Amino acid sequence: MIRRFNRYELKYILPVEKCDRIIRDLQGFAHPDSHGGARGYHVVSLYYDSPALDFFWAKIEGIKYRRKVRLRIYPENDIEATTRGMVEIKQRINRTVQKRRIELPLDEAEQLCTGYVQLTDLDLLDQQVASEVQYLVNAMHLQPTGITDYWRRAFVGDLYDAGLRITFDTELRFRAHALTVNLSAENHLFLPPDICIMEVKANDAIPNWVTSLLGRHNCQLQRVSKYCAGLAKVKEIQVMPLAISRTEKTTER
Repeated sequence: MIRRFNRYELKYILPVEKCDRIIRDLQGFAHPDSHGGARGYHVVSLYYDSPALDFFWAKIEGIKYRRKVRLRIYPENDIEATTRGMVEIKQRINRTVQKRRIELPLDEAEQLCTGYVQLTDLDLLDQQVASEVQYLVNAMHLQPTGITDYWRRAFVGDLYDAGLRITFDTELRFRAHALTVNLSAENHLFLPPDICIMEVKANDAIPNWVTSLLGRHNCQLQRVSKYCAGLAKVKEIQVMPLAISRTEKTTER
């Protein structure tokens, strides 16, 4: 498991049928992630935010430097049987995304996100992440705020496009109640079921063939946060978390 990385992330909100065509065109250039079958894999994330929703508003207001903390699991058939989770700090500086994460038994991951547990037997990288999570939780009084739930199909680049990852997220749901990440609870769609969020992620430059593919399918870059879109939907916050970016230029080349 890669525990920290810097990369570019480009996001697009597209009809599922267009994504199906894009996936067909990926054949020969990228191959399916080994963790997903024909449908992909299940992703559930519990987001933490301050009582004033500082992380939410930083995204809505377009703050160039922003962070968020989440606890992510990849459940299989029985979500309540999930035993491990990843605590992640996702940080954006202008167009660059930095992520640091630590994988733990789920009960320890949940305790870490309370800000008051001392974990032992961690190596240096994991200890740094754990310490940063504890600092953020305590300094900003972070608390469980919302859960995203969706299915993801992922494709990765070959040897010549190392670090390239293209993902397609569907059945995008959210809840702001029952805030235990592995609890089987009702979630609510925050995008129509025929809509997909596609993300293109690369360590360096976006490959030319990907740029051509995006242009051929008329993909328009958009600013989107699944956490913000879901929270705005269920809390009826009158903002536009899915607004098309008109000021940010892509790094495609």
